[in-house]
Amino acid sequence: MFRDVSSCNTYNYGDALYWDARYIQEGGSFDWYQRYSALRPFVRNFIPFSSRILMVGCGNAVMSEDMVKDGYEHITNIDISSVAIEMMRRKYECIPQLKYLQMDVRDMSLFPDESFDGVIDKGTLDSLMCGSDAPISASQMLAEVCRLLKPGGTYILITYGDPTVRMPHLTRPVFNWKITLYNIPRPGFQKPESSTPSRKSFLEPIPLSEKGLLPTDFVLEDPDSHYIYVCKKINDSEIDTIPAYRLTADVL
Repeated sequence: MFRDVSSCNTYNYGDALYWDARYIQEGGSFDWYQRYSALRPFVRNFIPFSSRILMVGCGNAVMSEDMVKDGYEHITNIDISSVAIEMMRRKYECIPQLKYLQMDVRDMSLFPDESFDGVIDKGTLDSLMCGSDAPISASQMLAEVCRLLKPGGTYILITYGDPTVRMPHLTRPVFNWKITLYNIPRPGFQKPESSTPSRKSFLEPIPLSEKGLLPTDFVLEDPDSHYIYVCKKINDSEIDTIPAYRLTADVL
């Protein structure tokens, strides 16, 4: 029911062997979806420089390096691919702010509860959502992310998934997240001159409906844009302030 096939193909993105082979073949570095320069306003607004940060599914991206250059001090990077992790360990062995560990996001039991102030996910949940066991994998990953976040900590999810396919997973009551949604165009997108006027700024949150969906009058300028879900883990005393998105059968 909850498998998202909108951006999937025949590759098994949840398989370590697939990623090992890909990193051996391609080498170099590659950032999925967005570079740090585009995500910087969101990261800096919600995650302080002194935070202990977990970058899930880091691959061979340079985002963590760019964050260190920007002032971040503690970034732990994990990936299911041992090839990618070994490559990145060698590349950044002289940068103490960066740590690399081979790990599956569905089981991060190496870390104690409430180990991190922030978790950043750039396409990792999307990869799991392409698998045949997507509902189980997504539940396992998000439960681990929630467990590892300190109260008040923030999970930033960058994804192709719109609210119809992401909110059913993110709004499970067990997570106690206050969710704010943003949308930014893909890198290099040029808005057609004949298009309708855009909203004032991509930094403005998108108001969600009572069901946790996009408003009916929302204009998606770039059909291949990326959604940014900012999920703040709240204290038990704040639970009553979470919007009650009513996810009914017609939106699942």
